[in-house]
Amino acid sequence: MRMRTVTAATTLAVLFSSAALAATPAYADTSGLLPVKSLGDIVVDGAHQQVFLSDPSNGKIVVTDYSGNVLKQLTTNLSGVDGLELSADSGTLYAAVQDMDAIAVIDTATDTETTRYPVGDKPLSVALAGGKLWFGYGGAASGNLGSVDLTGDHTVTLGQDNSWYQAPLLDAAPGSDVLVAGAVGQSPVELASYDVSSGTPSKLASTRDAGSNLGDLQVTPDGKDVVVASGAPYYHQIFKTSDLSEDGKYTSVNYPNSVAIAPDGTVAGGSDASYNADIYIFHPGSSEAVRSYDLPNTGGGSGSDLVATGGLAWAPDASRLFAVTSNSQGAYSLREYDAPGKTATALTVNAPATATRAKQLTVTGTLSSATALPAGTQVTVVRTDLETPGGKTLPAVTVAADGSYSFKDTPPAGGKVTYQVSYAGDADHGPSTAKDTVDVSRAKPTLTLNNNGKVYTYGKDVKFTAHLGTTYKNRTVEIWADPFGSDKPNKRVKSGKVDSHGNLSVVLDLKRDTKVTAKFTGDARWQPRSVSSSVGAKVSISMSVSRQYKTKSAWGQKYYVFHKTKNPLFTTKMPYYTGRAQRFDFQVYYQGTWYSDTSQYFGLASSGLSQVEFTGSHKDDVGWRFRVRSDYINGSSGDTVNSTTYGAWKYFTFTN
Repeated sequence: MRMRTVTAATTLAVLFSSAALAATPAYADTSGLLPVKSLGDIVVDGAHQQVFLSDPSNGKIVVTDYSGNVLKQLTTNLSGVDGLELSADSGTLYAAVQDMDAIAVIDTATDTETTRYPVGDKPLSVALAGGKLWFGYGGAASGNLGSVDLTGDHTVTLGQDNSWYQAPLLDAAPGSDVLVAGAVGQSPVELASYDVSSGTPSKLASTRDAGSNLGDLQVTPDGKDVVVASGAPYYHQIFKTSDLSEDGKYTSVNYPNSVAIAPDGTVAGGSDASYNADIYIFHPGSSEAVRSYDLPNTGGGSGSDLVATGGLAWAPDASRLFAVTSNSQGAYSLREYDAPGKTATALTVNAPATATRAKQLTVTGTLSSATALPAGTQVTVVRTDLETPGGKTLPAVTVAADGSYSFKDTPPAGGKVTYQVSYAGDADHGPSTAKDTVDVSRAKPTLTLNNNGKVYTYGKDVKFTAHLGTTYKNRTVEIWADPFGSDKPNKRVKSGKVDSHGNLSVVLDLKRDTKVTAKFTGDARWQPRSVSSSVGAKVSISMSVSRQYKTKSAWGQKYYVFHKTKNPLFTTKMPYYTGRAQRFDFQVYYQGTWYSDTSQYFGLASSGLSQVEFTGSHKDDVGWRFRVRSDYINGSSGDTVNSTTYGAWKYFTFTN
């Protein structure tokens, strides 16, 4: 039906996100990356909900769904594939394949090529009119028109108008007998219309008033006008097909390069405009746009994304517009816009930042549009909170003549309360939605946990009890234990409903200092809360003595007795931890008092053992009383995972 010119081939370099691009976003605008280096043409198959795009530089046709997801890539013998045309029933796709001098015929139900028509040199465009498939073909200084009779033996007829410098763009309204052609690469652009009802083109009119640098053209569904997108003038021109006299304009911006007309006559005009809106939507016959879309910068390069030449197409039901865009890095995307023919609307919602639960609050907002909204327009309101996470619909609210609205509500639940306001749209206005959130107060519950600050022996089974006071519905408490040391994770050790007294208990086997935390996640009326108790756990320390020749009871203690020729050996055992050392304390008794002689740290083996030998000549130690012990000192012993622990004293003496 319509022809698209080929863009310059560029390298596909940068992927970009699927951000919706409408200046005022619709509900489900989408974007998907295209595996192409160029765009020749785009057509939309409504029967199978798919989009066909030709890529002359790669020699392929890409098939996507309406969201831009690639379904298939046709690549066999399609070098230079360009213009595309769908049959009236959307069952057949015709593709002009320049480098193969042919028109490929593709079954859209299976997306496979079924046959091929050999035609004239370098066919560029295809269009159905007067019961035939017309094509523009020819190289420089040899442009022409040809046709394929789609009945019988599919006779190809060439040389039906050799007045063109090179292959022209073609288009015709569905079921029409009028064919329109435009010159590519000429300035000024030549435009011509033909009556093809007889099977042979009869020129109706021609003009050179179609600006310069033709990018695209399309005939209106009624066949009366053709809309032209040329680089200049800086608007989309309209010409009557009967005599090609000017018939108005669609006000866009500089460098128009694409046009698409929906079956209901709605016009989409695209421009190669870096610093203005890129796509404009017009109601038939109205020169001022009812909506516009400004493409963002999605490639990280300079400037915003741009509409590809000839890169616009409508779904047959006019419900959505498709646009092929590219960024400065040469990445192409297929963008889909929902309900673009409707004037965009914008909603605002203003709710208080904070509010008191069960107290009335007021929400205000506005609904605006470039065109007047019908009297009595209403918006719907859905409140989402902890009680109704799926949302509760509140009474509809009528918008005042100035676009303002307000409503009152008494939030039954505390926490984050969201008011979402929506306008469904009408025959002339698109939908819109907005929301705002209120932080509604909740009471602070009582939550306690016992044992804070206590220190226990190593391996002690300790009962921790969390107590929860009054709440609304949630009576569940979690208890977490976080042992000191990076090798032990914080772990939930109990979760459940508190008993009739509000208590939940758990017994922990304490072998390290531990932070125990009780957590209440809150409910619709009571806020979340957590409390912690930090408790200590000592280490276990034992010391054995060896090499003595006897033991005796003296001075109220058990003494180990050594010959002066023997070195006592003291073996300490305590729980191992990386880098841990015991502190070995040595004291001597003199005139009724124990005096510290030395304290020294000795590392533990991975077995938890540490041996210290009391060396030297002991002849001067005979008769003296000594004692030793092993300690764990938090921090000084190489770690901080246990509480400071002092071992028991071991007493010894020497004899001759």
